[in-house]
Amino acid sequence: MTTAQAVKKIEKDFDINAIFAPHVLRHTKGDIDPVIIQKIIDEKAKPFVKWVGGKRQLLKQFRELGLYPPEGFDASKNTYYEPFVGGGAVFFDLLPKTAVLSDMNNDLVVTYNVIKNNVEELIKSLKKHKHEKEYFLKVRARKVSELSDVEIASRFIFLNRTCFNGMYRVNSKGEFNVPFGDNKNPLICDEENLRKVSLALKNVSIKTEDYKNVLKKAKKGDFVYFDPPYFPVSKTASFTAYTTGSFLEKEQIELRDTFYELHKRGCFVMLSNSDTPFIKKIYSELKDKKIKINIVQAGRSINSKGTGRGKITEVLVTNY
Repeated sequence: MTTAQAVKKIEKDFDINAIFAPHVLRHTKGDIDPVIIQKIIDEKAKPFVKWVGGKRQLLKQFRELGLYPPEGFDASKNTYYEPFVGGGAVFFDLLPKTAVLSDMNNDLVVTYNVIKNNVEELIKSLKKHKHEKEYFLKVRARKVSELSDVEIASRFIFLNRTCFNGMYRVNSKGEFNVPFGDNKNPLICDEENLRKVSLALKNVSIKTEDYKNVLKKAKKGDFVYFDPPYFPVSKTASFTAYTTGSFLEKEQIELRDTFYELHKRGCFVMLSNSDTPFIKKIYSELKDKKIKINIVQAGRSINSKGTGRGKITEVLVTNY
């Protein structure tokens, strides 16, 4: 069996993506025993925060559509960009050799970088937290400007693990304001996974920066995945202010224009957004046969009432 055939077999038999499959094969050292392969897959780093709108549930659909990862993307030579990284589900699924991650949520970016560079101090800090409502409110009230980077990261993960539904929302002053959750026994310090994440981030650049600046260096053959704040499906549907800035019609059109610029540059571009007439309209206006609007099924998980959760549709826009 050739190397290419072995990679394809691993990809098919274990239902994993075409970027991670060669990584798995390398770590088997030529022994494609299913038990060894499954162990390597099970030991993979996973997102370290629960993230509303995270894409883990959709990755299989993306693969089944034949759109993920792009067939022409060579992860050994080119760079993966994720400018609205959030929980990083797509990055952690791919684990590409070279990646640039960014977000406008500075506390989140600080957390990524602390895990990358100072994971043991972070683990010590996380172990000190208590799962109590009064303690949660005290930690939530702390001013980020007065904290060290390790304290910011520790606070961020603690609040994410113990708040309502893992939601991230800030008020007009940029202060986190999600209430205490009802999770009975949250895993506040997943030290084993945090160490795996630290290793996965070693050669990754993580920045607090506007997506337009980050993508100035993206070149032909690079893969860019956009998972921006979604356009509201109705006037009352926007549950969260993810950062203090808005992301409505003007911002969505600017993002569409960036998508098209990257397309013209020869990048592989994939974008997720809400299935709304406005989003479909602005991407249809590009009038390029290579740009396609695909529909995927997603789960709604942020409604406070269980009856308000269920399946909704989203768009996945690609240029390949």
